[in-house]
Amino acid sequence: MKSDITLKTAAVIVAAGRGERAGQSIEGPKQYRRIGGQAVLAHTLRSFLACGQISSIVVVIHADDHALYHAALERANIDAARIRLVTGGPTRQESTRLGLLALCDDAPDYVMIHDGVRPFITQELLKRIIAAHNAPAGQSMGQQSGILPALAVSDTLKQADSDALVIKTIPRAGLFAAQTPQSFPFAPILEAHNAAFALGRTDFTDDAALAEWQGIPVHIVEGSAGNTKITWAKDIEMADQRLRQDMAVFPDIRTGNGYDVHRFEAGDHLWLCGVKIPHSHKLNGHSDADVALHALTDALLATRGAGDIGTHFPPSDPQWKGAASRQFVEFAVKTVREAGGRIANADITLIAEEPKIGPHRAAMTAELAAMLGISADRISVKATTNETMGFVGRKEGIASIVTVSVIYPGEVPA
Repeated sequence: MKSDITLKTAAVIVAAGRGERAGQSIEGPKQYRRIGGQAVLAHTLRSFLACGQISSIVVVIHADDHALYHAALERANIDAARIRLVTGGPTRQESTRLGLLALCDDAPDYVMIHDGVRPFITQELLKRIIAAHNAPAGQSMGQQSGILPALAVSDTLKQADSDALVIKTIPRAGLFAAQTPQSFPFAPILEAHNAAFALGRTDFTDDAALAEWQGIPVHIVEGSAGNTKITWAKDIEMADQRLRQDMAVFPDIRTGNGYDVHRFEAGDHLWLCGVKIPHSHKLNGHSDADVALHALTDALLATRGAGDIGTHFPPSDPQWKGAASRQFVEFAVKTVREAGGRIANADITLIAEEPKIGPHRAAMTAELAAMLGISADRISVKATTNETMGFVGRKEGIASIVTVSVIYPGEVPA
């Protein structure tokens, strides 16, 4: 076995089921039902992507779910390029095998196999499983064993007959409720899946059961009480409530900043905050050079990590020559809203010796409110001079600084 420094751990997320027990929904199977504003699967993937010790991730989905999958990742702003996508088979066991086969070209040392509908997997549990694999040789858990997160059974267990009559009480000592991710040395668990496939065996209830059948030792580590599996419609309701309570404590509020500057040139008017103002000069720029709206566009895009105005509207493109800058803002607003964002406020500062902003402030606020879709009391338009210093002080141009706050679905990552 390699040294701990070079050990690689991959993950296979199985999400190809139909989820009939959770009921029908226009959102699709339960892995695509929304909790806390995002698909169940998106919450699951975000946890694995956040774990720096996991080198690669495979997601196994149903052949009919490609559009649902990509829409879920786009809504959650998850980079699909970091994930290998595999179409699953008719059973969970076969879907898992297909996911494992997708890792063969760059085989990891270990692989975690996880239910896509367990969205509350924590970093602590992932690290506990990885640490168990890396236990020194000679300890009870080592590099050749499977690792099973599980919780000791605390309820009294009863066995009943077909008429629901209690036959006996089952001693709960030594009994555990299994969870995922279940983690194994890669080559042995792939061999076990291939052996079961060759024999037509599809009756294993989880990967640990298949490992037991193949003679792979499996050790238990403490699971997590919150690592619940979504099965029924009520589970989706409870998960959504749980996330919304968390969001109330750690809401995903993002702040974006934008800065822009344009120099004066000969002209008879200029544009600021979407308002045409008569003036002795105009601002130089490929569009209408509205310095405030350019900075506002950058600030909005910043809350999505979506680049800047030049990324989407390059000045080298002739189609933007003389264009109204409000369309740049409207594009940024659309980008925010498509991700479920709500613009809370916009704070705009204009730095100029001239023209005077005060007489135009009400008109500017009205234009901005229309572009942003928020009320005027959430918009601040301020102006200051540069006390005759620098290019602004010499009346060579105008600068603008903009700060916006946007609230997105979800919570701030732990």
